[in-house]
Amino acid sequence: MPNISWEEPYCAEASACFRIGTDDEGNAYIAVAGAEDNYLTDTHDALRALIHDIKAGKADHLL
Repeated sequence: MPNISWEEPYCAEASACFRIGTDDEGNAYIAVAGAEDNYLTDTHDALRALIHDIKAGKADHLL
């Protein structure tokens, strides 16, 4: 497992909390808070765009 530095959890109203992380190679990770061993990885820019859209309400059904 890569050495991932996780940010504080982001929790929306009445939704599961998720966390964003990065590793030393510039990869980005997203996981449900408390289940960081089961994560999704992609480029930092791709996950940033996903989170931006979720926070903007474009993809709130994903949470």
